[in-house]
Amino acid sequence: MSYDKAFSHLKKFGLDDRVKVFDVSSATVELAAEAAGVEPAKIAKTLSFEKPGGCLLIVTAGDMKVNGAKFKAEFGMKSKMLSLDNVAELTGHDVGGVCPFGINDSVDIYLDISMQRFDFVYPACGNANSSVRLSCEELFLSSGAKKWVDVCVKDRD
Repeated sequence: MSYDKAFSHLKKFGLDDRVKVFDVSSATVELAAEAAGVEPAKIAKTLSFEKPGGCLLIVTAGDMKVNGAKFKAEFGMKSKMLSLDNVAELTGHDVGGVCPFGINDSVDIYLDISMQRFDFVYPACGNANSSVRLSCEELFLSSGAKKWVDVCVKDRD
């Protein structure tokens, strides 16, 4: 169901032909990179955080992590990730397939500038064995992101 919602959402933007479904899991950055045949940094991972009355999503490069001080400066609140039990209910997608496409209406989406160093990035498409190849501009337009933010720092080399 989540995959279908995300796929239908991307179809509205003419991007459905970019979706790939894998025979293997792409639920983590490393698995997604292996399945897509790209370096882990190019995986656009979607992280879900609590906000008053719901949640917000931060989409960032696969080699980055959210920095608490930067998050608080941007959003005026402490960064607290959703519990695993609440992810599907609040975002509309299960853990491993959370993406900014076909999500619940009340969810705010932000894209981290860390992805702008790449021509293409690879977010999930609603389930744990899919991804879609998008330019940063295509990701911004199709996700309905509110804006680009700078809330992440390097996680790994």
